[in-house]
Amino acid sequence: MRRPHIRTVAVAVAVTTAATGLAGTAFAGPSTGVERTSAAAPIATTVVEAARTAAFAHATATGVSQGDELHAQDVMVDPEGARHVRFVRTHAGMPVLGGDLVVHLDRKLSYTGVTRAARHTVQPTTTKAELTPAEAAAKAARAADGEAGTAELVVDARDGASALAYQVPVTDGAGSHTVVVDAVTGKVRSNTPDADEFLSPKLLDALRRRGETADPSAGAGSTASAGLLGSGAASATRYPATAHGTGNTLFVGKVGLTTTATSRGHYQLKDPSRYGTEVRDAKGKETESFGAGTKFTNTTDVWGNGKTTSRASAAADAQYGITKTLDFYKKTFNRKGIANNSKPARGMVHWGKKVANAFWDPNCTCMLYGDGDGRTFTKPFVVLDVTGHELTHGVVEATADLQPTHLDTHGNQYGEPGALNESLADIFASNVEFYANNAKDTPDYLIGEKMGLAQKFLRRLDHPSLDKLEGTIDYWSPDTENTEVHAGSGVSSHAYYLLAEGSGRKKIGTVTYDSPTFDGSTVKGIGRTKATAIFYRALTRYMVSTTSFHDARVATLKAAKDLYGATSTEYSTVDAAWAAVNVTAANTPAAGH
Repeated sequence: MRRPHIRTVAVAVAVTTAATGLAGTAFAGPSTGVERTSAAAPIATTVVEAARTAAFAHATATGVSQGDELHAQDVMVDPEGARHVRFVRTHAGMPVLGGDLVVHLDRKLSYTGVTRAARHTVQPTTTKAELTPAEAAAKAARAADGEAGTAELVVDARDGASALAYQVPVTDGAGSHTVVVDAVTGKVRSNTPDADEFLSPKLLDALRRRGETADPSAGAGSTASAGLLGSGAASATRYPATAHGTGNTLFVGKVGLTTTATSRGHYQLKDPSRYGTEVRDAKGKETESFGAGTKFTNTTDVWGNGKTTSRASAAADAQYGITKTLDFYKKTFNRKGIANNSKPARGMVHWGKKVANAFWDPNCTCMLYGDGDGRTFTKPFVVLDVTGHELTHGVVEATADLQPTHLDTHGNQYGEPGALNESLADIFASNVEFYANNAKDTPDYLIGEKMGLAQKFLRRLDHPSLDKLEGTIDYWSPDTENTEVHAGSGVSSHAYYLLAEGSGRKKIGTVTYDSPTFDGSTVKGIGRTKATAIFYRALTRYMVSTTSFHDARVATLKAAKDLYGATSTEYSTVDAAWAAVNVTAANTPAAGH
């Protein structure tokens, strides 16, 4: 997962709108959104001020109190007129961890409700620290076994209480952590790695104990459209210019890549048509600085040879996966970049030495791809759904910022918000595959099926417990909060599949699915297009950093009501899909449990 941090509060707020359907090759229907830029600034200011005023006017509902300041992160305007403003909070000038909230307004900017992370006051019992910043930094350095940066006073409003604490960044040779230290007792409240790992420490340990060696399946042949391969910068007279080259990838065959001609006969693996999205070579360094990566350049606009003997082969896979993920979000939701800010998505391949993982790194704001450990995994982690999964963590970070609730001593993460984060990453990664529709990586509801694992996939959405490696679960229970996040992700992934495709046996493409239900019910799916629209709207409008599975049920019901109406088949199917994974209104845990 990512650190429990407060993003910079001095941000430019983008106004987005969303319609009821989806657009793009993989989906039918109108676009879900049109981002308004500078022309919408007065609208954004008006909506933010109305939402901030409403939050304080309805303090009992919103939990806002004296000493709080609300800092807008996003403004969303729905076509039916609703407005939603996502805020992070400071208290007495200190960032509040777990203090985020979304204020909902109607067309006339009247308050209609709130979605809040903290269900309690965020005021700590004391604002006087017993520890000095230096003492907190020293404790954080020992906890994360690295070099501590500057300790910052914060209010930690997670876990049902509010405490004065220090937040400390800690770096080591392999990455960075964010450590939160109680400013009164000196207790380490949390120690979270900043980068999201595709494979958990628990899974890697299980594979090592089994002595399993993955045999990744490679792609071959061409899936690129005619006229895209090796066409160079046709008729270019000024440089840099947009060019169209060829990627010979490890996993998806020969593909077309949009690149940059830097001069006549010289090319760079950088896509000017997608905000300057670029992949670089980390050359074995474990760096979180994209600038430290080496640019991929060539005198021909051909990248890789389809084998690991060329360093550019993995880069071609990564560039393809990143651009397809960007295109999916743009054409389906009109989301302009991972953070919806029209900035590039970036990646570094050949990251570290013998690293069997891939990461979304918020410090780098880029993808980091290891080459495998040479034993269990013998090829780079540049598979399409790995990229879609990890970049979706970036989307979640920019929206609900779902966080794990606790970690064990081995770095495994637990808690329903963290599991929901992993689930959303799997759900949208699957959608990226359907969008790309690549003949060498046929779309399905399986995750990691190209990684060469003995069970033929890493996780699957239709029947999650068929994943024996991670022990993924099909249904919610009171113990789900204490389930490792990748294993716990099965609850909402299963609900999504049931919503999209329904229960029972079904063959889609080349894969046969057979999705069970907790209560033996039969669920008739509403289709992937509508299911995806509902989950995306729920994420961006109605989820916050502490959203549990029962909260996610409520969020998706609200989204379905927005899109299709409270009496619609879509709305009732959302309810049925969650009931089929044992998430109901009746078994919702009491607050604080």
